[in-house]
Amino acid sequence: MHPTTVFHEPDADRLAERAAAGGLALIVVAEGGRSLVAHAPVLLDRARLRFHLSVANALCSVLSTGVRALAVVSGPDAYVSPDWYAAADQVPTWNYMSAEIEGPVRVMSGDETVALLDDLSARFEARLAPKPPWTRDKMSAIKFDAMLRGIIGFEMIVERLAGISKLSQNKPVDEIARVARALAERPDDGSRAIAQAMASRP
Repeated sequence: MHPTTVFHEPDADRLAERAAAGGLALIVVAEGGRSLVAHAPVLLDRARLRFHLSVANALCSVLSTGVRALAVVSGPDAYVSPDWYAAADQVPTWNYMSAEIEGPVRVMSGDETVALLDDLSARFEARLAPKPPWTRDKMSAIKFDAMLRGIIGFEMIVERLAGISKLSQNKPVDEIARVARALAERPDDGSRAIAQAMASRP
């Protein structure tokens, strides 16, 4: 995490919402002097984080031993130009939001993994409304079972939930407003999301 504590996000509810909204996490485990990393769709309900990986993923054998893992969910981010400040002698930087979830991991049962898949599809299909949601009853049972054998479901017990909301808090209020206005005029969603977060934060 960023060493500057003013950027640390103290609101656990905001972090949980950020992790839930992101949906995709970077799962990281240190093993044998190297880092193993994989992207995975995740569901967080504060006490636990559920996700699944392909059985072919090198992380699976390590996670199956009950090790601690770290999951990182990235929120919106935006480049900040020094030209947007009124003060002289500024440098480029990057504003961003993130959440980190850490704890021990266990392998879920087949039924638990099926429940995870149903919960994942329900969560993210709901975002596509008014499209009728996809459900697994649209698949043949044989095909679904075959695909289920290709993944392993995991549950992390959340022992640490932390994150960063780097929104120019180390700058004077007028400079924060200038940067937020400049970002709001950028065409990309990340810049506009960061601008909104900067403007709405006390």
